[in-house]
Amino acid sequence: MSWLRALKETARSGLKIERRRLEPLIALRGAAGLAVVIGASLALFGPVVAASSAFGAFQAAIATFQRSWRPRPVLALVSGVSLGLTTFVGYVAGPHLPLFVLLLVIWTFLAGLAWAAGPTGGIIAASNVAIMLVTITLPTSVAQAALHGAMIMFGGVVQASLIVLFPVRRWGAQRDALADALAAEADYARRLRHDPVAHFDPVPLMLARRAAAVTAREARRRPAELHGSRGVAERIRPVLASLADPAMGVPSEGPERDRVRELLAAAGSLLDAAARAIRKGDPVKLPAPAVAALKTPDTGALLTGPPLRAADRLAALLSDVIEAAEGDGTKAERAGAEETAGAIGGGRGGALPAEHHQRPSLLRLVPVILRSMRREMHHGSPILRHAVRLSVVAAIGYLLGRLLPLGHGYWAPMAAVMVMRPEFSQTYSRAVARFGGTLVGVFLASAVVEVAHPGTGLSAAFAVICALLMYLLMRTGYAVAQACVGGYVVFLLGMAGDDLSQTVFERVLLTLAGGLLAMISYAVYPAWETPRLRTRLGDWLKEDGRYAAAVVDQYADPAERGHDDVRQALLATREARIAWQEAVATARHEPVRHRGLSHGAADATQHALVQLGRVAMLLEAHIPRRGAVFVPGAAPLAEALRRATERGAKAVRERRVPDWTPVREALERWEAECLAREEAAGAPASTGTALVRNNVGLLLETLEDFSRGLTS
Repeated sequence: MSWLRALKETARSGLKIERRRLEPLIALRGAAGLAVVIGASLALFGPVVAASSAFGAFQAAIATFQRSWRPRPVLALVSGVSLGLTTFVGYVAGPHLPLFVLLLVIWTFLAGLAWAAGPTGGIIAASNVAIMLVTITLPTSVAQAALHGAMIMFGGVVQASLIVLFPVRRWGAQRDALADALAAEADYARRLRHDPVAHFDPVPLMLARRAAAVTAREARRRPAELHGSRGVAERIRPVLASLADPAMGVPSEGPERDRVRELLAAAGSLLDAAARAIRKGDPVKLPAPAVAALKTPDTGALLTGPPLRAADRLAALLSDVIEAAEGDGTKAERAGAEETAGAIGGGRGGALPAEHHQRPSLLRLVPVILRSMRREMHHGSPILRHAVRLSVVAAIGYLLGRLLPLGHGYWAPMAAVMVMRPEFSQTYSRAVARFGGTLVGVFLASAVVEVAHPGTGLSAAFAVICALLMYLLMRTGYAVAQACVGGYVVFLLGMAGDDLSQTVFERVLLTLAGGLLAMISYAVYPAWETPRLRTRLGDWLKEDGRYAAAVVDQYADPAERGHDDVRQALLATREARIAWQEAVATARHEPVRHRGLSHGAADATQHALVQLGRVAMLLEAHIPRRGAVFVPGAAPLAEALRRATERGAKAVRERRVPDWTPVREALERWEAECLAREEAAGAPASTGTALVRNNVGLLLETLEDFSRGLTS
């Protein structure tokens, strides 16, 4: 993509306004907290302190809107306390320009590295630095700076207290994540009816897993319906795929296929019912036709072998989902759900699995974040490059704002810090959106000031209204949010006695300067994703191979092998797949030519690796239990698969085509050994041997498709 087209696409993306579900109660709660803080500060300390404390409450509320599984009160407290401390230290260093610039560079560098801990941490850290540039201009002495810092922290405390006192949808984000995972499973079941080899996007399951991570304290307060269902949903996916796939024994047409379609439709209906119940916290309302379809005895008459085992396993897992989704319902409701679940599962369901996915507390999270930052300290890291760009641009923007005879010089570095992201398209789209939104917001707010000449109280009221609109509309588009923020800052600083006679010209010009600095910095010191596509592809191939090898290895000796290695390999391949997909999506918007990997090759190799993971998933659905008959020779076959994919991943990174001859030779040797054993025993191969033979052959075909796709 050319630079001109890239700029056009990012500008269009930044100015785009979307229709999103609004959350008026949460917006009202945030605006109410802001009003309480401004009112108390005005009554006790006057308009200047009220302006700084309002920034603390404003930022604390914004922090709670970020996508995070941490409790919202904790996010508000962390934001308020960190902004208060930053303001105090910034004011103390402010009179000494070299010292303040040095501190600004350090702060912004650490804020950039905070992205290593996740987007929420990076956004909160960058916002604190940006707002600090405004708040340090308000105090007039060290004692006043301490008071301002304390009141900013007070704003965070007020917002956290309101969240505790007036909760809106407790555990709402976790409920939505789990419900989305079950709904994705339901959609997958329905798609399998028409496409037996349909692919499944694991993102909903990954989000549900992250949402299920809790601290020890949270685990004691978590609703019962959020226990267990995610683990069951993880095990339903391979069972659904195994039941539908013709390679597992069900013909493409006929009464057996019709029965499979009925089971898949019933599974989709029951999973949707469980998802609705969990999302809203209501009792499960089971569709009678779906329950009847699962309870009918026709399944045993039509299906045999692996398909019958998959159908039985599906019924047992669905019964577990129903029981878990009922959660804290009434005694009668739980009894009804348990009775229905028992009827569906035929008594084969066991106890729901305990979830031990723990999230570290905030104090224990500090060394984790430091380790994440340390891992990014290498030349090729996009996070490190973002931190370097952020610190340099903030320092240049601050010095430029001081040199220009405009006043309000902090608007340039503030705009740059707020729009910069580790990724190209987000940085450029946000720069355009911030300039457009600021232009509209500052112009309208300044016009209101010129016409109405509001006093302190009315300016405070206008600021709260702008904040309310921002909280309500912030998810509809960055430009809309920035228009509200621009008006909020104008009214708030007007309340503090700021001269608004040149507000529009100064603020808009400096915002433009800050946005241009951010855009130029990315062009001068970029972190393009396009050259790393082969590395991402190699990582995904390696993890997919590890997962397939771990599954095949389970057939070698079920009594000695646990399933932890399969689970860890599955999680790793999901992370690698998402990293690849995000890299491809980012690269499509970059003004960089593809280096060694065309669009056609990217699509073909992605399809092959998705197929590789699906075949391994089919094998996982039938892993023998402990004590079952093992498959002789499966372990060497798994080792050959693991080594070949590791070498193949290295070849991809080095721009070579992988060779799968070792896997083919290992499979041929193993098949010859199996044939010799069958002839000696005078009996056909076991079911497990036949499954491994068929599916490893499919794995080899997908690997060869991968190599062919790489050259397309």
